[in-house]
Amino acid sequence: MFISSSPLKQIKTPIAEHLLRFEKHFKGSMRSHVPLLDKITYYIVKSKGKQVRPMFVFLSAKIWGDINDSTYNAASLIELLHTATLVHDDVVDDSNERRGFLSINAVWKNKIAVLVGDYLLSRGLLLALDNDEFDILKIVSNAVKEMSEGELLQIEKARKLDIEESIYFDIIRQKTASLISSSCGAGAASVTDDKVIIDQMKTFGEKIGIAFQIKDDLFDYGSSAIGKPRGIDIKEKKMTLPLIYALSQSDNAERKHIIKSIKKHSTKPKVIKEVIQFVKYKGGMEYAEGIMHDYKNEAMQLLSEFPDNESRNSMRQLVNYVIERKK
Repeated sequence: MFISSSPLKQIKTPIAEHLLRFEKHFKGSMRSHVPLLDKITYYIVKSKGKQVRPMFVFLSAKIWGDINDSTYNAASLIELLHTATLVHDDVVDDSNERRGFLSINAVWKNKIAVLVGDYLLSRGLLLALDNDEFDILKIVSNAVKEMSEGELLQIEKARKLDIEESIYFDIIRQKTASLISSSCGAGAASVTDDKVIIDQMKTFGEKIGIAFQIKDDLFDYGSSAIGKPRGIDIKEKKMTLPLIYALSQSDNAERKHIIKSIKKHSTKPKVIKEVIQFVKYKGGMEYAEGIMHDYKNEAMQLLSEFPDNESRNSMRQLVNYVIERKK
């Protein structure tokens, strides 16, 4: 999740000191006696993103209570498991770059990258177990399971290009929204035992995660600087919401032609251009934007029912930013 640093200062205001302390906590949670591992984890910290998921953890906690050691453990656990999945994803996708840096597999090769991902996963599990954070561990472990299932479901469906809208939402709920949902749920669970509140935060995070993924899908058809090449989802034969809707508005012959083009020639610039124009002509962009805003509005309605404080205001700003971002 890429976010420009300029608007974040105000959003971070209620939790700025906690995020600074969290950086040390996170670095410490990755420490090893193996020099190669320490070298790689240092590289990971240097190339880290904007800490959006930890922000969701800390803001969720502070909406409902006082940030404590469990909150730091929750944020570190989320970030460790998230980082592990990213390292493994880069191996699976044969990706050589992440966030403008060479990926772990590009620098140290696949074998080491897989082992580093396993190490980060184990550090996250031990962090939770050593601190008796069983409820938080359950929340986050479920997200890892969901993410794996979502990826596999997407791979399975990409072979046939037969994804219906309901399957698409299953995929993005598992693949993307589950970790943001867990970030919000784990943050709440660090300050309260109230299952109703924790479930509300998880539902809030899931809606934001779905809206965020739809926004990411829309970038594939845009022309502005968006942080990744245009048409990358088409090249990878991923059926995203704008395309699924456009196909649903087509006759059988047109649908077969587009699907055949993607199946056999998805990397050709001419085909990518044709698919993008097809999606725009059929209203796929407008439809997806409408659904995205529906999920965002549902999340904002939930947020309006939470305690009125500075952290809730920052959470609202964070949601607006990740959904309205330009890249």
